[in-house]
Amino acid sequence: MKVTAKTGRRSAEPSYPKGNTSPLGATVSPGGVNFSVFARDCTGVELLLFDAADDAVPSRVITLDPQQNRTYHYWHVFVPGIGAGQLYGFRVAGPFEPQRGRRFDSGKVLIDPYGRAVAVPKGYCRGDACLPGDNAATAMKSVVADPRGYDWEGDLPLKRPYSSTVIYEMHVAGFTKDPSSGVPAEKRGTYAGLVEKIPYLKDLGVTAVELLPVFQFDPHDAPFGLVNYWGYSPISFFAPHAGFSSRSEPLGPLDEFRDMVKALHKAGIEVILDVVYNHTSEGDHKGPTFCFRGFANDVYYSLSPDGSYINHTGCGNTLNANHHVVRRLIIDSLHYWVKEMHVDGFRFDLASILSRDGQGRPLKNPPILWDIESDPALAGIKLIAEAWDAGGLYQVGSFIGDSWKEWNGEFRDDVRRFLKGDEGVVSRFAARMLASPDIYGHQEREPEQSINFVTCHDGFTLNDLVSYNEKHNEQNGESNRDGSDSNLSWNCGVEGPTEAPEIEELRNRQVKNFMAVTLLALGTPMILMGDEMRRSQQGNNNAYCQDNRIGWFDWTLQERHADIYRFTKELIKARLMQSGTLSEARTLSQLLGQARLEWQGVKLGSPDWSHESHSIALTVWSRSRHVVFHYMVNAYWEPLDFALPPPRRLPGGTWYRWIDTSLASPDDIVPWDLTPPHASRSYRLPPRSLVVLIAKSRRGGGRPAPDEA
Repeated sequence: MKVTAKTGRRSAEPSYPKGNTSPLGATVSPGGVNFSVFARDCTGVELLLFDAADDAVPSRVITLDPQQNRTYHYWHVFVPGIGAGQLYGFRVAGPFEPQRGRRFDSGKVLIDPYGRAVAVPKGYCRGDACLPGDNAATAMKSVVADPRGYDWEGDLPLKRPYSSTVIYEMHVAGFTKDPSSGVPAEKRGTYAGLVEKIPYLKDLGVTAVELLPVFQFDPHDAPFGLVNYWGYSPISFFAPHAGFSSRSEPLGPLDEFRDMVKALHKAGIEVILDVVYNHTSEGDHKGPTFCFRGFANDVYYSLSPDGSYINHTGCGNTLNANHHVVRRLIIDSLHYWVKEMHVDGFRFDLASILSRDGQGRPLKNPPILWDIESDPALAGIKLIAEAWDAGGLYQVGSFIGDSWKEWNGEFRDDVRRFLKGDEGVVSRFAARMLASPDIYGHQEREPEQSINFVTCHDGFTLNDLVSYNEKHNEQNGESNRDGSDSNLSWNCGVEGPTEAPEIEELRNRQVKNFMAVTLLALGTPMILMGDEMRRSQQGNNNAYCQDNRIGWFDWTLQERHADIYRFTKELIKARLMQSGTLSEARTLSQLLGQARLEWQGVKLGSPDWSHESHSIALTVWSRSRHVVFHYMVNAYWEPLDFALPPPRRLPGGTWYRWIDTSLASPDDIVPWDLTPPHASRSYRLPPRSLVVLIAKSRRGGGRPAPDEA
């Protein structure tokens, strides 16, 4: 017998088939749905079925019998007569013993750790999940899904090589949420809205989008009055974020996400997900109970001996990634996004967390990382590590495995230092241009192991990097205490926006310098959404809670900064060798990786490696010697004259000017078949400028030299 939730009267409990332990989650079959969930040390589990997300009372409560519906630590039941679209949740009873790591709360509705979709009630309340008592009316619910019904039309992950990859880091909603996007109002800020702007991405030339978190997250995990905009606050590792969908039906986000992936693939653009397997939105002991804490707190989280949460993430808790149950969860999640959602890769937020054990100690051979490394289903899928964490573990250059690529934080910092004019950086800057052999050379890995970036979501945009000396995060509500104080930025003489033409010209030049270094350096380049048109966040370097025009893409900037957009577009085109051909390489990255290099200074054969140096030059001879590049960078505040290798040594006998960041558009970068000759034996670089000359024979591609015409 049971007491019904709606009437309080006793009624006979219907009998349900016991179901299976595998697979975990809700699995649709012709006769109904099998539910299976891991819950250790609990005393009881109820499966709740709901008719709508806002329902305060479930339409059906199924009490699982520990004798029939439990096998080991798995609770399971088969429910006939239901299918995809059914809303559900769990209540789990058990001891509340924080000192022993147990935090069961039978009043809380829990979503399924393996749930493929999440329905969010209009009255959703994070606070109700933190306080004692029933929260069914305001709790998120899981949704039964059957991913097999989607028509992929033959689509598969693209598996593009890194040597021909240019990554564009972006926020799904922020990309189109501003009315200036031109996207219909009902699609702004959604997966469908992103599809509307694929022609823009194609025109720009990027080959992969790296999406900030799209796993279902808690938008209320933010300071009072603000929202969690970036999404580094996951509550599910399987469900796409419902708030990014233009569809109202519970399963709409799944199809809309897959429509987006399919459309991007048709355009030749890969989809990389920024994934957060290091913590969840449940936070510390004061946080809400959404899911993992309510099923097996001491399994899912790293705990101190007294039961308190270890916090190496800066977010209140740390996922116990190397526990066998959590390892399976992570692997199953990755498999799902590759096999069922067709994504092309993953960027792992705070990936060094995955190398820690349950007490937070670094492991020499972390099981979860080797699981991912050796998984045949993930072979050829892009795996990118942010190889550090908030607990002080820094593994750039030493991250485990052969398939992982790494965000190169040293590239970001050293390029910023050198181009803003710091001393003692020239040798480090030179190393960053050549895929950081001082960091990665010992591993004998491909140059593309280094993901080169100057800006990302976390920190200043490229415009703000050259417009602000200090962060301006007052609107985050933390008295400007949040965000990094070490920005390595320079405002070019005025803090913030200015109409002074000489300041704007210098900022424009610096933006081009940063963009050119990022896209010309050996490695895999990544640029930040909007940097190609000088998007600003008004000096906010931690806009995680700014779901407004601070965090959105202002599309009016494309016309205002058309020269920066064109400059970036031409660089990407050349990076991928889409203008001109080379007999010995398909991409610029491949050419540079095979070339003979000669470091130069203002004098040939005399690079200045001194502490006071602000300039460097590099001659790049292609393997066949049919193409030669000569890079010159002057980060000094005075002009410098650089001697050039003599024409008699060159294929075709003539230098041609390809890039000069001191010149106005369109002379700042010239298509390879239109490059003007440079007859002088030297080149004067204005202050804070970058120049690239090329020499090429007809066989090397592009315009023939005069004696070959």
